[in-house]
Amino acid sequence: QVHLVESGGGLVQAGGSLRLSCAASGNTFGIVTMAWYRQPPGKQRELVAGITSIGITNYADSVKGRFTISRDAAKNTVYLQTGTLKPEDTAVYYCVASTRQSNYWGQGTQVTVSS
Repeated sequence: QVHLVESGGGLVQAGGSLRLSCAASGNTFGIVTMAWYRQPPGKQRELVAGITSIGITNYADSVKGRFTISRDAAKNTVYLQTGTLKPEDTAVYYCVASTRQSNYWGQGTQVTVSS
């Protein structure tokens, strides 16, 4: 089992930035990839960014060049540094850790961007 706790969300004005953190505990040795998803109000959950155990990253087109995902293996923590936030970035942001057997989800952290 892997337990994930996200933090760093909040209310920010358009143009501002946030740094989201996701701390993993439990059987972290088996984690292959970690990722951030988000679910805007009334919409489906979507992938924001992912990072593999060897540091390969991928991003949704909507955040490419604005957001940066990184991983601190020693702390079992993954980060999502946002750049310039837009109102359409408003969503609940979820951290996901994937092992070869399962996907584990955090409880989510709300990001609200006011115009």
